[in-house]
Amino acid sequence: MKLRLGVLASGRGTNLQAMIDSTKRGDLEAQVAVVVVDQPEAQARERARQAGIPEFFVDYGAFPDRESAERRIISILERHEVELVCLAGFMRILTPVFLNAYKNRVMNIHPSLLPAFPGIGAQRQALEHGVRYTGCTVHFVDQAVDAGPIIMQAVVPVHHDDTVESLSERILEQEHCIYLEAIQLYLEGRLELEGRRVRIHPEKFTRSRRDRCP
Repeated sequence: MKLRLGVLASGRGTNLQAMIDSTKRGDLEAQVAVVVVDQPEAQARERARQAGIPEFFVDYGAFPDRESAERRIISILERHEVELVCLAGFMRILTPVFLNAYKNRVMNIHPSLLPAFPGIGAQRQALEHGVRYTGCTVHFVDQAVDAGPIIMQAVVPVHHDDTVESLSERILEQEHCIYLEAIQLYLEGRLELEGRRVRIHPEKFTRSRRDRCP
């Protein structure tokens, strides 16, 4: 039985597309069961439609508060029997209502080596601070912004002539790689939370990260 993923997105959905492509190739032993967006024009909706995946728009403005909107999302995810929730550029801070419903079952990808540069504009922050290396982080989501237990990270060098766009492009390549790897580790039952730390148990019969990532 394949792991059923629910993806929440607000924009382009490039990480969603990476998940769709990987599941179709059989590299990721999971199924994107449903996609939920909070923006009506989000490109992620079209990516879902083209892949034949159910997609829903939840208008936060139509609800009295965030919790009510999240209950609507939870009902959609439950109806599609989602086991793991993956945030793919979802520009909303989740409340305890959602996080308690999917405790330790919500992942996010952030374009920096957390805890450095949390929040919006991480690539610009990296350039402004003059760091030599940045990257991306997959983490479990908790109530603080980009502060949940770290699952996996990838390092990306910063070039002297980088722009926000060029740096973002190279980080995105690694995002697509390590997000899929983190999901695969989860479905294999190899991730264990120990306080704020995530222990990754040794692999047995799975391919190594080197086989999946550039």
